[in-house]
Amino acid sequence: MTISRADIEKVAVLARIRLDDEQIPALENDLSNILSLVDQLSAANTDNVEPLAHPLDAVQRLRADEITESNQREAFQATAPATENGLYLVPRVID
Repeated sequence: MTISRADIEKVAVLARIRLDDEQIPALENDLSNILSLVDQLSAANTDNVEPLAHPLDAVQRLRADEITESNQREAFQATAPATENGLYLVPRVID
């Protein structure tokens, strides 16, 4: 698939990108090469290939789910301006 100068100019207008006349030939060549590569990839036979979540067969090491800090709720609420039944009281912000 090839891309024309008119296509590039139209996309530039839609994307609100200003292109100089000197940039368009190089951009036309680069985009044509990219589209050619996409065509090659589309032609590849992927009938018997399972989709992968990740290209490597790596496994993430997980740490043990253990409590590492003690409950300090009472100490924190002792310094709060207002609490009730273990909850922090704040001014009403919505009428």
